[in-house]
Amino acid sequence: MQVSSAELLAAARSYQCAVGAFNIYNLEGVKAVIGAAEALHSPVVLQIHPAALTFGERPLIALCLAAADQATVPVSIHLDHCSSADAISLALEAGMRSIMVDGSQLDYEANRSFTSEQTAQIHTRGGVVEAELGRISGSEDGLSVPEREARMTDPILAADYVAQTGVDMLAVCIGNVHGRYRGEVQFDFGRLAAIRKSVSIPLVLHGTSGVPNELVRRCIDLGVCKFNVNTELREAYMNVLRQTHHDLIDVMTAAVAAMQAVVSEKLRLFNSVGLADALSK
Repeated sequence: MQVSSAELLAAARSYQCAVGAFNIYNLEGVKAVIGAAEALHSPVVLQIHPAALTFGERPLIALCLAAADQATVPVSIHLDHCSSADAISLALEAGMRSIMVDGSQLDYEANRSFTSEQTAQIHTRGGVVEAELGRISGSEDGLSVPEREARMTDPILAADYVAQTGVDMLAVCIGNVHGRYRGEVQFDFGRLAAIRKSVSIPLVLHGTSGVPNELVRRCIDLGVCKFNVNTELREAYMNVLRQTHHDLIDVMTAAVAAMQAVVSEKLRLFNSVGLADALSK
C-alpha cells in the first residue's frame, strides 16, 4: 500500500527504528525492495535518483507507484537529491508526493531560499519535503579537518533552516559520505545529538555504505529514522552482470535475488522488521 514518507518516519521515531530508502533504477530493483519488505513485514521507501528519473522518466515513476499500491506493506515513493525545479514539477505531475529538495550545493541563504520556494509548491500538492543542510561529499580524501567540519551540519543553523523553510525531514552531514568509505568511519555523534535537540523533524542520513553496524545503530539511538541505500544495491546488480548467464530472464532473476539479500540485511540492521504489522493495527 502506498503511504506518505512522513507517516513512515513518524512511525520509525515512535518505535525507535529507521526506515530504509532504497534507490531503484528498474523493475529488478523494485521487485527486490518490495520482495524483501513483504518477507520481513517492513515498510520501505522506493527512492528515485534524478539520474534514474532522467533515464526512466514517467514510466519509472508509474512503475514505482503501481508496485507500492499493490504491495502488502507500507511503501513510499521518494525523489532523491533533486536540485532542478523542472524535475520537481515533473515528479509532482506524475504523482510523486515525497521529494528531496537539494540546495546543499548552494550557500546557506541561496539554499534556504530555493528550498523554501520548492517546499511551498510541494506542500500545496499535499507532498512532503526532505532537504539537506551541510554538504555530503563523495569522498573524504584530501580534506583538511577545517574543510571537513565546514561541510557538516551546524546545529544552530539547522534550527533556523527548518523554521524558515518548513521542510518535513532533514538530511544531515556528520562525517558521512556518498559511496563507500576508504578509511575509518568517523561520525561526529556529539554534533548529531545537538542537531536532534535543535530541530523536531525526523533526521535522515545518506552515505552509510561500509559503515559498521554499531555506528548505524548509534545513529538510530540518536534520532536518525531514515537511511538511504544505493551503492550496495548497485554493486550487487553489477556483480550479477559479470557472471555467465545464457538468458536475460536468468540475469534479471539473479539480480533481484542479489539485491533482495542486501535489502533484507539492511532492514534487519535498521530494526524495521515487523513494523508493517504494527502500522496495520
